[in-house]
Amino acid sequence: MRNDLAFEVWSRERQQRIEGVLEALLPAAGDTPARLAAAMRHAVLGGGKRLRPLLTYAASELVGADAQAADVRAAAVELIHAYSLVHDDLPCMDDDALRRGRPSCHVAFGVATALLAGDALQSLAFGALSRGPGGAEACRILAGAAGPAGMAGGQQLDLDAVADAIDLEALTRLQRMKTGALIDAAIRLGAGCGRSPSVEETRALGAYARAAGLAFQVVDDLLDAEGSSASLGKTAGKDAAQGKATFVTVLGTDEAKRHVQALHAEARAALRPLGRDATRLAELADWIVARRR
Repeated sequence: MRNDLAFEVWSRERQQRIEGVLEALLPAAGDTPARLAAAMRHAVLGGGKRLRPLLTYAASELVGADAQAADVRAAAVELIHAYSLVHDDLPCMDDDALRRGRPSCHVAFGVATALLAGDALQSLAFGALSRGPGGAEACRILAGAAGPAGMAGGQQLDLDAVADAIDLEALTRLQRMKTGALIDAAIRLGAGCGRSPSVEETRALGAYARAAGLAFQVVDDLLDAEGSSASLGKTAGKDAAQGKATFVTVLGTDEAKRHVQALHAEARAALRPLGRDATRLAELADWIVARRR
């Protein structure tokens, strides 16, 4: 694998690559009603960090696969993520008017069409994934991450936590489901693209995913508390305004920042037995904690 490339070059190449894969998968007006197709494309294209596809590509490199082998899996994870953001922004959830610096899908296309766009993106993800090698197992991994024991269940816990005070243990469980499960799936799907990973590699990747996924969310909470809407591309301060439980409200700002650093060290340590082949995953852990949006 091309570990000689600077991380900025590698990540930019992969971000451009996944943009093309997503563009090709998304429907245009024709068989799909024009308004629905436009809403789906609005929700997916033209922005975003593409962290989950980057993790899929990085994990695929660990097992000796090339980028083409990981394309559809990386796209499927991003489609599920995009659908979750569309639904998360709806008035019945977080009711946010801004996403990636643009009007949220329901603001641009109406609540009903946004709801359908999210549903359609989820279907598109599983349809694309099912047609690739190892499709049944890949669909099982992604369904587990998106379903009641993963993202959907975590979202319910998040809704419940608005009314009920929760402690760090409960918040950690919530975010391991809501955010961490899909990050873990992105890595597992990438690791399924090439040779079978060893028991040690599988264990290391799982430990890395747990730490990196949680670190991502703690940073997200800090950015919501300290960032601006212009820098984030979404409405800043929403968590506090809605009385949501976050790592900042539970731990305080200073302790939340220390928690990020501890999780970063944990993620890095998990990769140590994997050596140079895990370079991109290690760099992504650095990127997660250093990001400003």
